[in-house]
Amino acid sequence: MKITVIGTGYVGLVSGACFADVGNTVLCLDVDERKIAMLDAGRLPIFEPGLDALVARNRAAGRMRFTANYDEAVAHADVIFLCVGTPPDEEGGADLTHVLSAARSIGQCMQRPAILVNKSTAPVGTADQVKSVVAGELGMRGVSIDFSVVSNPEFLKEGAAIEDFMRPDRIVVGSDNPQATKIMRHLYAPFSRNHEKLVEMDVRSAELTKYGANAMLATRISFMNELANLAESLGADIEQVRRGIGSDPRIGPDFLYAGVGYGGSCFPKDVRALLKTSDDHGQHLRILNAIEAVNASQKNILFKKIAEFFDGIDRLAGKTVALWGLSFKPNTDDVRGAPSLALIRKLFAANCRVQAYDPVAAGAAQRVLLREHGEARCQELYKVADSAAAAVEGADVLAIATEWKEFRSPDFGFLAATLRHRAIFDGRNLYDPELVASFGLNYHGIGRPVPVGQQ
Repeated sequence: MKITVIGTGYVGLVSGACFADVGNTVLCLDVDERKIAMLDAGRLPIFEPGLDALVARNRAAGRMRFTANYDEAVAHADVIFLCVGTPPDEEGGADLTHVLSAARSIGQCMQRPAILVNKSTAPVGTADQVKSVVAGELGMRGVSIDFSVVSNPEFLKEGAAIEDFMRPDRIVVGSDNPQATKIMRHLYAPFSRNHEKLVEMDVRSAELTKYGANAMLATRISFMNELANLAESLGADIEQVRRGIGSDPRIGPDFLYAGVGYGGSCFPKDVRALLKTSDDHGQHLRILNAIEAVNASQKNILFKKIAEFFDGIDRLAGKTVALWGLSFKPNTDDVRGAPSLALIRKLFAANCRVQAYDPVAAGAAQRVLLREHGEARCQELYKVADSAAAAVEGADVLAIATEWKEFRSPDFGFLAATLRHRAIFDGRNLYDPELVASFGLNYHGIGRPVPVGQQ
């Protein structure tokens, strides 16, 4: 099948490459000509494990190409996927500028029937707006061309996006056109071979399903973070509580890890967008408001612990914190909404230096910090280390914000000998508190009791 994918971000590139890998002919469009030039040169604008090899293989086979030309892209396709960004607007809702601009361009270029598939995360009613915009453009051209608009939300986890696409647990298709649904079923058949994964529903229900799924996962994270803070006050261990709760099959173990809050491009944006939608329709989602507030507070938990360790914020000036992890989660270079940045901002405000290391996200984080604080301030307080060990050299304490695999089994003897104040602030509960304490280190986790003998 001939597929056009509009947008070459995480969703667009992964979707395009995976569709090409099962035999479809895919043309990816982006209005950013620099991105297209980069892709044509064999370089990717994002980091996603395995994506570079997947794209290279399908480019070499002639199944995947790139263009900045809408006429070419629309003429190519039987099915057109909209995979453009929907960033937050000033009121917290989803900004549909890119979605509707793409719809307008499609309507201006369309010469034959096609199915338009919205994969961008967008509020309920977006498909109706897309349909109206395309129809309006066709009307201004004085032509009548059949087309359908389908909602097909993505459920891809950054860092595991290819696996999620190739082996999905469900494929949600919202459509009011039986023929369009049939074509979507055929398109996704290679990814549903062992059992039926396609879930059919109406368009608006599919749009709400995406927001509902992300809001539910955010709920679990914020609930466990609140429970962790209570556990710490009670002398309980949230890790033991997590195992006990997760063993209930009605609950399950996923997304029950306490930590420093959620970040990324999806959860924060989607929770706010769903709140905006609910407010616009007079349905005030009280639980969702609490989730948002809990998460904002939890991103400050490591800073509070570090400040308490040094007997107050005013004692942080001149101290140096080694920071392991900058991306909002492992296996990505995405720092949008990352708890690490919330910590760095607080440390900067306290005139505390930061020596940071991340396997892939150091550049992305530094660009954000330079934009927010300026070059002079960053030169004064911020240093990028080329290894986890180098970040610790000359530091007073160590904080961990991202659970990269290479952080899971550090040399605690080295840390004890190197850190001037011999303290670890484990924002992801990676370590056994008693083991860390046995090396003479002070351990501070999330929702975990102070090890025996630690002051």
